[in-house]
Amino acid sequence: MGDPAGIGAEVIVKTLADPSLRQRARFIVYGLNEILNYAADVAELDVFWWRDAYGGKLRHYGHDVVVVDYDNFDQFSLLGNTIRGPSKIGGLASMKFCVDAIDACKSGIADAVVTAPIAKESWHLAGYNYPGHTELLAERTNTRQYAMMFAGGPLKVILATVHIPLMGVWGRLNIGAVFHPIEMLHKALVEWFDIPKPRIAVCGLNPHASENGAFGDEEERIISPAIQMAREQGVDVTGPYPADTVFIAHRDGKFDAVVALYHDQGLIPVKLLAFDRAVNLTVGLPIIRTSPDHGTAFDIVGRNRANPGSMRAAIEMAIDLAHRRRAHRETKVSTENDHP
Repeated sequence: MGDPAGIGAEVIVKTLADPSLRQRARFIVYGLNEILNYAADVAELDVFWWRDAYGGKLRHYGHDVVVVDYDNFDQFSLLGNTIRGPSKIGGLASMKFCVDAIDACKSGIADAVVTAPIAKESWHLAGYNYPGHTELLAERTNTRQYAMMFAGGPLKVILATVHIPLMGVWGRLNIGAVFHPIEMLHKALVEWFDIPKPRIAVCGLNPHASENGAFGDEEERIISPAIQMAREQGVDVTGPYPADTVFIAHRDGKFDAVVALYHDQGLIPVKLLAFDRAVNLTVGLPIIRTSPDHGTAFDIVGRNRANPGSMRAAIEMAIDLAHRRRAHRETKVSTENDHP
């Protein structure tokens, strides 16, 4: 459910209120039942879920939608006027929801995790120093190579660096830091998006992709060697391209996806062209994780103004990816059985 003081409850309720979506999968919502009820009441929606009080043990359910209710948290302070933004209790609650959802997926109770927005400040107030969901997911699944990817509208973008200051990008980039996102993006496009021969573009770091060294040498020293390494492994990847034009080419179908080198380089075009449809995926994990591409929006909580479009897109993509992963695994098993 994300941060209890954010719009997570509202976008979840609005999305799952559609019976056609509930027919596509079964859903377990780890969160606070009272706040979900409140969100439904404000949106004038009937309650459509079952409630199960959290008992300390994760388990399977036979219903289409079940809310696992962590009613041990102080719900009065969350619903009242005392919390209108980041808080320690919001951080404690949202961390518990998230950790249990990840563990449910790891144990086979769930096929995918969809994370509603958290407030990083809430996590910090609660004593957790993760920059965001991505780093928590990597730690909980013992994943060393992972990356943040966004898909929405005509764009698919993966980030080589994520939540670091812009001045820190230069110290973080090396050949491996560019090569691994290319490699993971290629695998995700093949296995998750059914693109058998994806065409990948890589952004330059400097203006005009340095224009042959006129504005920096990272393209020559770091980016081009990483691209060459990927090409030697059979990946159809080209670049580095000027970042101010490559997304136009991607939008127009010349490429299937783009590798961006830092956060805003990739996120500005995604949010410009697909703000209410974009989905955040973590690639490289052993589990499927998607998320809406927006924040907690504390300023509009309780006003019935949150747009559920990105949450719906995240849920639909999680369902699609779960089906594709299962199909790929079944195909692999069948092939292995045919060739002992």
